[in-house]
Amino acid sequence: MPPPKRRLSHDQQVLVDTLLGGLPAVLVAMWFVWFDQHAPDAKHQWTLTLLVVGCWLGFAVAVRMRVVRPLQTMANLLSALREGDFAVRARGANRDEPLGDVMTEINTLSRTLQEQRLSALEATALLRTVMEEIAIAVFAFDAEGKLRLANHAAQLLVNKPAERILGRDAAELGLAECLTGEPNRVLTLTFPGASGRWGMRRSQFREGGRPHELVVIADLSRTLREEELQAWQRIVRVLGHELNNSLAPIKSLAGSLSTLLKSPKRAPDWEDDMRSGLDIIASRAEMLARFMQAYSRFARLPKPTLAPTPLAPLVRRVVALESRLPVELQPGPDITLPCDAAQIEQLVINLVKNAVEAALEQRGNGRPEAKVCVTWEASGPAVELLVKDEGPGIEQATNLFVPFFTTKPEGSGIGLVLCRQIAENHGGTLTLANRIDAPGCVATLRLPA
Repeated sequence: MPPPKRRLSHDQQVLVDTLLGGLPAVLVAMWFVWFDQHAPDAKHQWTLTLLVVGCWLGFAVAVRMRVVRPLQTMANLLSALREGDFAVRARGANRDEPLGDVMTEINTLSRTLQEQRLSALEATALLRTVMEEIAIAVFAFDAEGKLRLANHAAQLLVNKPAERILGRDAAELGLAECLTGEPNRVLTLTFPGASGRWGMRRSQFREGGRPHELVVIADLSRTLREEELQAWQRIVRVLGHELNNSLAPIKSLAGSLSTLLKSPKRAPDWEDDMRSGLDIIASRAEMLARFMQAYSRFARLPKPTLAPTPLAPLVRRVVALESRLPVELQPGPDITLPCDAAQIEQLVINLVKNAVEAALEQRGNGRPEAKVCVTWEASGPAVELLVKDEGPGIEQATNLFVPFFTTKPEGSGIGLVLCRQIAENHGGTLTLANRIDAPGCVATLRLPA
């Protein structure tokens, strides 16, 4: 196989083209110098020949240098940009000639890169400061599971400085569990620097074209303890309020009845007073028992057992159960939900019950046309069940989902809380708001379809 032909470089090609361009004129001049009948003598012939050939070669070399030097200048400028030196600028950069246009664009590129580099440095400095100041441990591992980055909180967690942990395997640091399994979960782990419950999030990023794992670990123990304390305080406050409301009259009545029995002289109707007092005590005890039963029911709500459930038959069953007021049903599309049918049915029963009671209250206030409507519709990847009433509406929206808060004389304040918990256990939401198109309220149950 013959060796490939060697091509001329750009400057060599320019030199050859320049020489070829002047070659016809040189040949004509040489013919007149050497072969014309009026040619000078030999001394002048050699002098003219050297002058013509020298000028020819000199101008060809000058043209080559005229082309090569700007290219070398541009190469040096681009090399400086590649090396990160953005302070170098090209002289003679103006828009009056093509070469000046090129130099101007290189200077503009240099200024742009300089600004971008400054912005990147500032952003990196800000990110580094934030990483060091946040109280969340951040680890970065390469594809081999070697630690490549650890902020200050991460160093405190493993109780070692960065220079002693960078480059070490995740298993050596007790973090191997964080690189496997679900990317978002709660862990109960003991680290050299702390122990407790941790919220862990894992994601992937690329650096230098290679995959890396970013692990973020946040301490949940303190937050959970604070939330648990607040929850207990609220429960104790509510329970104490309800118990006092029931026990105070029971204690007062019991004392009155005891005094009545100890009295040597009793009124003729003392048995009626005794019977009435005992009835009141029994009534308050029954209300207290009903309240505690509702609380127990709220605390023991089981996890839903999901199964494909057609929505239309479920809603029709609930509507048929209501006998106090005809409920208008506006059927939506045929949709099958993955849900716990018993829990969702109980949820819809509570919503319809509340809507009917609101409509009946409004009918008692002089609006006999107040009614209740139930419908559903598809909303992207979810389905929305709407229960609309024409009642008085919502006055205190902030207390709707507060446990044991109720405005009904016989209410337990647990129904809406149970409904929202059922919805959230199914990955959905429950909201209540005043209607815009008419008086009353609309309850919106949104569940994934």
